[in-house]
Amino acid sequence: MDNFSKHMNEWMTPISDSVYNFVFTSINIQGQNAPVVVFGLGISAVLFTLYLKGMNLYALKYAFYQLLGRYKTLSRPSQTSKRHAQVGSSVSGKKNNGEISHFQALSTALSGTVGVGNIGGVAIAIGIGGPGAVFWIFVAGFLGMSTKAIECTLATKFRSQGIKGEVLGGPMWYLKKGLALKGLPKLGKVLGAFYALTILFACFGIGNMFQSNQAFAQTQVLMEFINVDVTSSFATLFGIGLSLIVALVILGGIRSIARVASAVVPLMAGLYIFCALIVLALNYQYVPQALSLIITQAFNPQSVEGGLVGCILIGFQRALFSNEAGLGSSSIAHAAVKTQEPASEGLVSLLEPMIDSMIILMISSLVLLTVTSATGGFADDLEGIALTSAAFAATIPWFPIPLALAACLFAFSTILAWSYYGLQAFEYLVGSDVWKQRCFNGVFCFFIIIGAVCELDAIINLSDALVFMAAIPNLIGLYLLSPYARDELEAYIKRIRRFEASGSKKQSLGKSLG
Repeated sequence: MDNFSKHMNEWMTPISDSVYNFVFTSINIQGQNAPVVVFGLGISAVLFTLYLKGMNLYALKYAFYQLLGRYKTLSRPSQTSKRHAQVGSSVSGKKNNGEISHFQALSTALSGTVGVGNIGGVAIAIGIGGPGAVFWIFVAGFLGMSTKAIECTLATKFRSQGIKGEVLGGPMWYLKKGLALKGLPKLGKVLGAFYALTILFACFGIGNMFQSNQAFAQTQVLMEFINVDVTSSFATLFGIGLSLIVALVILGGIRSIARVASAVVPLMAGLYIFCALIVLALNYQYVPQALSLIITQAFNPQSVEGGLVGCILIGFQRALFSNEAGLGSSSIAHAAVKTQEPASEGLVSLLEPMIDSMIILMISSLVLLTVTSATGGFADDLEGIALTSAAFAATIPWFPIPLALAACLFAFSTILAWSYYGLQAFEYLVGSDVWKQRCFNGVFCFFIIIGAVCELDAIINLSDALVFMAAIPNLIGLYLLSPYARDELEAYIKRIRRFEASGSKKQSLGKSLG
């Protein structure tokens, strides 16, 4: 397998480097190279926040209530706007009401975005952009909520139906169906196919082999703590075992994936946050210092290439890499929700970047900064997840064990989500068929074994680049179709407010009568 990895990397590296350099082509901003795709995603997040009039702030409480099922009794009007009257709803009818709950849809989407990058990625961001990058990660997460709301509203509105009544949704479908309604059917078909191709290839790299490789690496950490030697054959056995577990889940489709995700995501996030909060509690005296450092360095960064601009770019890049706002991938999971209200899932999706970038990444950064202040040179030459693990160990020596367990769960859940994304892209390109689904799932599970055993850096880098190439057709679609999403969201929020107001009046009347 080592020779296979070597030859594959040698063959793929020129292709990978060419695509990677193209996708991450940079422009110079005050002496700092800014990847065009990251710059475009960041600007789009700002524009969509303004376009939705700050909905990611004032509608956040409605998102929580929607997740808790508070608005189940809201009835859908026959028309929400002139535009909606013309378009109609793509989710009407008993046969296309979705397959999973709001909580399951959010959990599945989070399982695809909350991964090992949330543990190790923030360490890289701080190392390059300084503590101030954390502030801009937080800002980018906040702004990305608007992009997510538009993506997921459109994905739910323009979803389609498979041969067995299953939901088919995501950017490829709203590009195809939405742009056709705009009088651009050929453009929609081309962009939809291009998007599906990028996601299909990416699912085998960043959504599969990279995750199984990282899961095995964290299993090695666990083995070292209990003094068990890991042989080369163990990697193969680990890959086979992981692929079999994944197969048992994904063969049941999105409902099975969602059930597992809704159990695993709260567990893994809760385990990680719990351990991180213990570390912060034990170093509580350094927390104010860390927060002060984040804020001051955000506007006056020291020793950061590119100064303030460099600090902002690093923060936005890390957040967008993590929550994937503008890439559209997680909207594939959101589209499977049981609802006749596209805007209801748009609201719920606001919570995804908040949990991913504004909570988990923020807590990770505080752990690193407080432990650094408390212990000084614990890091040596470590980076990424190894640096975060060292920070946990510097506070409680055995804490890398639950951290490694959480990282394994992160990787496992990401594989599940991306298996669904890849299958949806595959079915969009070749059609929906039971045998095609089984063939895809079989190939996908085989690549899990390859990822655990081999170091195929070139393929993973290529898939990483293709994920961001998917932003090109997706952003075109979001700009052209965002009026449909805004109509849905604004009309739905107005009805929620009337619902809340009527409930308050009933309570007041009940109190006066009492």
